[in-house]
Amino acid sequence: MKETKPGIKFKWSRWGKGILAGLLLAGAIQLPASADSGTGVHVRVAMYLDLGSTYKSTIPAITFKGDAAWGAGPQSGTENWVQFAPGQSARFSVDGYKVKALESSDWKTVAAAVKKLQGTADKPVAYAQNSNGGTIYRVYTGPYANAAEAQKAADRVAGSVSTWIKGQKPSVHGNFYISAGSFGSKAEADAVLGTLSAQGVEASTVMTGPQQYAVWVGGTASEGELGALQGQMAQVFPQMAWASVAQPGTALLLHNDVTLNLDSPSPVEHYELSGNEAILVRDGSDDSLLQLVERSGRKYRGDFEISRYSGQLALVNEVSLEQYLYSVVGAEMSSSWPQESLKAQAVAARSYALYNASLNKFKIAGLVDTTLSQVYNGAEKEADSIVQAVDSTSGEVIMADGRIVEGIFSSNSGGVTADSAEAWNSQNPVYSSVPSKEDEVTQASLKSWYYVLLSGGQTGYVREDNTSLLGSKTAGGLQKLTVTTSSVMVRPLPMIQSDVEAIAKLNPGDQAVILDKVDESSAYSWIRGPYSSAELLKSLKGKTTTDAPSPILNLEITQRGPSGRVTQIKANGQILDVKYPDSFRSALNGLPSTLFDIAATGRYTVQSAGGTTASGTAASGTPVQTSSGVKSLSGGNMVVMDGNSTARVIDQTNEFLFVGRGYGHGIGMSQWGAKGMAETGYDYRQILQHYYQNVTIVKE
Repeated sequence: MKETKPGIKFKWSRWGKGILAGLLLAGAIQLPASADSGTGVHVRVAMYLDLGSTYKSTIPAITFKGDAAWGAGPQSGTENWVQFAPGQSARFSVDGYKVKALESSDWKTVAAAVKKLQGTADKPVAYAQNSNGGTIYRVYTGPYANAAEAQKAADRVAGSVSTWIKGQKPSVHGNFYISAGSFGSKAEADAVLGTLSAQGVEASTVMTGPQQYAVWVGGTASEGELGALQGQMAQVFPQMAWASVAQPGTALLLHNDVTLNLDSPSPVEHYELSGNEAILVRDGSDDSLLQLVERSGRKYRGDFEISRYSGQLALVNEVSLEQYLYSVVGAEMSSSWPQESLKAQAVAARSYALYNASLNKFKIAGLVDTTLSQVYNGAEKEADSIVQAVDSTSGEVIMADGRIVEGIFSSNSGGVTADSAEAWNSQNPVYSSVPSKEDEVTQASLKSWYYVLLSGGQTGYVREDNTSLLGSKTAGGLQKLTVTTSSVMVRPLPMIQSDVEAIAKLNPGDQAVILDKVDESSAYSWIRGPYSSAELLKSLKGKTTTDAPSPILNLEITQRGPSGRVTQIKANGQILDVKYPDSFRSALNGLPSTLFDIAATGRYTVQSAGGTTASGTAASGTPVQTSSGVKSLSGGNMVVMDGNSTARVIDQTNEFLFVGRGYGHGIGMSQWGAKGMAETGYDYRQILQHYYQNVTIVKE
């Protein structure tokens, strides 16, 4: 039997004592005919988790919905605590420090406050409770890591909901409770809850075991506050057996959640997990999938674990490795791509998953469901071609020197992969730079774009299939064009951006001067910008050890790696000292890759016949050689042309244009390159051994 490593689990292991404390909801599993029988390797994927700067994705509550009936109960027990009907929604959260934002019997007030808070960092949850024949609504935010953070949040929340609180003051709550007694049925507990609620006491019915209930009062932020509350309750309700609730202990606070529909209150059962060592597991006896509403309503296989980590709700999906790959390969590649490229992706993704799962990189999980690991969207992207690729390579991994290789990949390497040292400052011979000419397949179906100068002086891009070339040229020999259809957009970049306003619209008869012809921006070839000094300084803030000089007047590439990727940039002569070279992507306004050139839109360089160079700008007074002699530039932009008759505009406000190739860090397998290689006859092993050096493909 294989040794079980952290982050890698065999199906039997989740019934052992070593499983992490948390609330487990075992997802209903629908196995494809070719899937493993449940005895294979499982991986743990974090979907919500707060690890500070390492990974942070938080949410106050999650909503599950099953295709078939499902239930949950403690792992150590054999009986479910709660049962849900097919299609029934149920919400879950974790107890901890939170802020009570407001309390009101007016639904419109509550709905308005919730909408406001949903647009802030303090995400809300709203509960409804019967009180004196009516309904009282309470809104909470959180949870927070500690009481101090909750107090800061209370001050923020007070400002956010000041319009609606009407004399109330947001207050900090915690997980210290007193119990009004234990009961053998929910009806008995609810009767006591009704008595307390009628007197304005904030209380909850609590499930402490199968058919075991209690009523808790409090939720104070400290034991001192709890002691005072217990004395007060003993005086007002002496007939009740008040006692402090011992922690840790497994319990579910029961709520009627009205957060999901703000048009009208539509209560949904909500279970708030209390207790530091609570463990619950979903009854996985049916064959349906489990839908997670907060992940765009996607449906997932496997088990779900809810726990409290760093004071926040943590959600982990434990799923069969092969079923995990059905999702990952479908999210990372199109199911219509050649089978050999899909196989290559399956082996690379399997290697990546096993390598990282063994490290337990994310403390309670080896992987996350975003691009920080691999994109994982549950069963949403499963397709026959994907399942075939995963199953036909079942168990195969990439190995070097007797160990599994991480199997790093990126979307498009722009014609040449990156050496690991030039991207991440880490030398690994497996990830040496290699040619990837097949990346050009990205451009196969794309149109070219003309970079044009309009009569009003603006510049932009129009797609070639909307134009017709004219016989006339400018005095400087530049070609002219007109458009052939109505309302042709002149765009700031050579691609369609529905959320970016067009520079202008052209109609038949309108003319423009062609300055250049370029590829449509894609994963292979792209243009970004131009960015002003202010935009770059904002993007650079916090991403360099030393603050960048302000304003940025000159930005130059001073060092490149083996593949030509940028490894050093100077601003006004000062090195921009980023953590590692690939960080330039995020530091410079989210560039697709580091394989780029920089053009300053307000500067030009002239090289003489003797090889000497000189730079200039478009400042007023600059002498310019025109067709009618030398003249002084008096304003506006200046067009310069090189010896190949390629022209560009030098504008009065110096900004920085980035022209590059590739999408991603460029290390390891290029996904588009794999597609291109498969289309030219390479099999998946040849593809993998091209992108990963000195490796073997082994079936584990």
